[in-house]
Amino acid sequence: MGRVDDELTIGALSERTGVAPSALRYYEAEGLLHPTRTAGGQRRYRRDAIRRVSFVRIAQQVGLSLEEIREALSSLPEGRTPTKADWEQLSASWRPRLDARIAVLERLRDGLHHCIGCGCLSLAVCHLVNPGDVLADRGPGPHYLAEGASRPASQEASATASPPRSLLK
Repeated sequence: MGRVDDELTIGALSERTGVAPSALRYYEAEGLLHPTRTAGGQRRYRRDAIRRVSFVRIAQQVGLSLEEIREALSSLPEGRTPTKADWEQLSASWRPRLDARIAVLERLRDGLHHCIGCGCLSLAVCHLVNPGDVLADRGPGPHYLAEGASRPASQEASATASPPRSLLK
């Protein structure tokens, strides 16, 4: 049985993580990975880089920014492989952010049919969800979804009702 190398080349790290070498170099430029260099200038990654790269990929998939990922990874020890306790502490610090993102996604899932139910595709002129464009005073953006703002009871009732016949013409 062959021995496991303590350090990985960029090609080996790419193969193990499924991330292109160009993306690994980008992660390095962004401060997410910290390889050492050989005398010939080649990158060498410690084995814990596999976990770090996997963490970056998952964090990106759930919509976290590179800045958020960089901040989280900076809390992990640089001189040793992070322990289970290190990862648990990091994940606990992210829980409020992830819970907030989940809440936005749930509001989007549960409320999206209101946006497209009548076919107008515009909350600015929608007579069901935003009559009289009352949300314009709050400025730009998807207020009901992003802020979790609730509609007044009169709007709630009309948002779940069928669109008026005048809108269907």
